[in-house]
Amino acid sequence: MVNHDHYTYRITWSSEDQEFIGLCAEFPSLSYLSENRNTALEGITNLVKDILVDMEQNGEEIPIPISEKSYSGKFQVRITPELHRRLAIEAAEEKVSLNRYVSYKLAY
Repeated sequence: MVNHDHYTYRITWSSEDQEFIGLCAEFPSLSYLSENRNTALEGITNLVKDILVDMEQNGEEIPIPISEKSYSGKFQVRITPELHRRLAIEAAEEKVSLNRYVSYKLAY
C-alpha cells in the first residue's frame, strides 16, 4: 500500500468556517476542519490513511502521490495566435527565447 505520508497536504484558513482546513491535493474531495492548525493536518492525514485502507480493501485504484511521480519538464499549452505573437515580441525585447520567457512568466 502507498504510504499516506507521501501525499501532498495543505493547511489553510477558511474564512467561511472560521477554522483551519486540511486538504490533500491527490484527494480534492476530502477536507478536515479544526480550530487548530496541527489538528487539521493530523485530521486530513488520518482521513487519507483511512480512505487508502478502504480503497485497497475494495480493489480500487489508488492515486500515486505527486511526490512519487516523475515529471519531464515539458507540457503543451494552446493559446491564441495574438497572445503567441505578443509573447514572442516580449521575449525578443528581453533578448531571451520564447521558451525561457514563458517559463519565467509561469514561475512568477
